Amino acid sequence: MNSSRIKKILILVAILAVPGFLYYLLQEKGKNRYRPLAIYGPKQVAKTFHSVRGENIPDTMYHTIADFNLLNQYGAPVSWKNYKGKIFMLNLFHASNRTFSVDFANKAMEGFTEKYVKNTMLHFMSLSINPVEDQPSVLRKYSDQISAKRGKWDLLTGDSTQIYQLINKGLFLDALKTTKNGESKFIYSNMFVLIDSQHRIRGYYEATNNEALSKLDDEIKVLIAEELRNMRDGR
Repeated sequence: MNSSRIKKILILVAILAVPGFLYYLLQEKGKNRYRPLAIYGPKQVAKTFHSVRGENIPDTMYHTIADFNLLNQYGAPVSWKNYKGKIFMLNLFHASNRTFSVDFANKAMEGFTEKYVKNTMLHFMSLSINPVEDQPSVLRKYSDQISAKRGKWDLLTGDSTQIYQLINKGLFLDALKTTKNGESKFIYSNMFVLIDSQHRIRGYYEATNNEALSKLDDEIKVLIAEELRNMRDGR
């Protein structure tokens, strides 16, 4: 048997062996093993415990995004209770801003909504940082322009104080309005935020970075798997 044929056989064996080896690594007594996503924000030790191999371990209390009362582009009231059991991909915007970075983010969001249109667990939100001008009627027209699917992608507006508290203290994002020479301008974090069903932040991703968007896609799948596992285990 010549060396070329031996090399081909070894390559074939490696190709066939790797998936099985990976499967072995990801299994332990019938249970999938994977690295869960990070949980962002401040945390503190709780007074409750859980048991690991007979040892009591203090539970951790993680930052959660407080409830809100806003309106979507159809004028319907929206709060966390409307999204029970869902995970979220969220970003900031304002309807009068049509720069390249905003258009890029909108296209990315549209692409994700199309990819996950049949996944009822994942919901999409865009939060207006200019709620005074971005009334539901304005957002309705804007949603048509960016192909926001009804029931899948909500554009949210409401009380300015509540929105900015949600942005700064809930999402830990930056957003502010500046005025120069009589002209107003908004400066804000052009990021996507991944949020789990317990309203905890699980990831930040640059909205105009293709590598970050690819990572977001991967981590959406990881989070969905985590949520399904928690549902199965009754957590």
